[in-house]
Amino acid sequence: MAQKKLPFEGLRVCDFSWYAAAPVATKWLADFGAQVIKMESTARVDNIRIASPQTPGKEESLNVGGWFNNMNSSKLCLGLNLRHPRAREVYDRLIMASDVVVENFSPRIKENLGLNYEDYVKLKPDIIWVDQPMQGLTGPHKYRAGFGAVITPLGGLSYLTGFPHRPPVGTGTNYTDYIINPAHLAIAILGALRHRQRTGKGQHIVMAQYASAASILETAILDYTVNNRIQGRNGNRIPHAAPHGCYRCKGEDREALFSSSLGPAPGRKDDRWCVIAVFTDEEWGAFCDVIGNPPWTKDPKFATFLGRKENEDELDTLVQSWTRERSPEEVMMLMQRAGVPAGVAQDAEDILIHDPHLRARGYYVYQDHPEAGHTAYDGIPFRLSATPGELRSPAPCLGEHTEFVCKEILQMADEEFDELLVEGVLEIG
Repeated sequence: MAQKKLPFEGLRVCDFSWYAAAPVATKWLADFGAQVIKMESTARVDNIRIASPQTPGKEESLNVGGWFNNMNSSKLCLGLNLRHPRAREVYDRLIMASDVVVENFSPRIKENLGLNYEDYVKLKPDIIWVDQPMQGLTGPHKYRAGFGAVITPLGGLSYLTGFPHRPPVGTGTNYTDYIINPAHLAIAILGALRHRQRTGKGQHIVMAQYASAASILETAILDYTVNNRIQGRNGNRIPHAAPHGCYRCKGEDREALFSSSLGPAPGRKDDRWCVIAVFTDEEWGAFCDVIGNPPWTKDPKFATFLGRKENEDELDTLVQSWTRERSPEEVMMLMQRAGVPAGVAQDAEDILIHDPHLRARGYYVYQDHPEAGHTAYDGIPFRLSATPGELRSPAPCLGEHTEFVCKEILQMADEEFDELLVEGVLEIG
């Protein structure tokens, strides 16, 4: 059977981006067939290469960072020292040979490199150009740099995340760098590609990460502007459900319960939790049936939604008295079978090794990296029936594809390539 064509085959992306938000978006393009060429060098290494976890015993290498490798599958890497005066000779040619250009520098660095859409669109009217600064390309804060850990408190996410009697917890970089910002960016690029297909013209996409992150505050901004009310932290509660929380469950001896070729069992694990959410009276009835209808469920103060909300502290204590006697997996399955939303609060080991749903769908993909070895990669988080993507290669080593990009794509002569290599403009892996 002939292999299905990937939807972005023939699309070339010139990728200046680093860290996470834009690289995750360009990874999705790469996994669906685009030729994504990432540029970096030892003079300006993508700092996420040196973040933990690292392959044990190889921590001195720039090619074994699990975080970097997970977000850069299917890409090529051009070793190009952007700080060298002659670097522009190379990236100008690559831009002109590409369909999409992506950068997420601060505007100051972008300006110093001369990466201005207005200049390149005159030479290539169909170029799709992406700028993804923290706070836009205009305004008094445009030169302020940052990434997810900065945007989360700046955008109000941290203030709203946590328990009301404790300081804000925040979401780390998760909801900004790995979900919201890359997803918004990928959709914007798809829209620009569709526009180019229909009109023959490119587009300039300016996606301020700050604005993108603030968009998930839901009603908080409207509640303030209309009602002059400042929303606060509610822990795991929401206004329209009760019970709604993350409840402690029974610990278990993982070494006895699980066996896997993917790694050693962790032994005893007591920090285990399950989320339960009851939104309707029908779900409340089903919930009560699941837990055996103990006498407290007949108490009039829990008979209505408003009553359950007014007595939510007591309700949570009673719910947890039931969950503490069961594993989170048992709680989840009993509730789901009865039509009550529930899910295990999983750690990395749970998700990678023990989650039956992810395992059945083959979500995690193992790749053989030349230095990191046989390691797990996040698979594609969505499936398309007619045009499925795939992780086509492990993440590239630094400068691994320099010669290929220069000679095969840019048609650079051997003499010029050697000269740029000697001068330190280019690096090879």
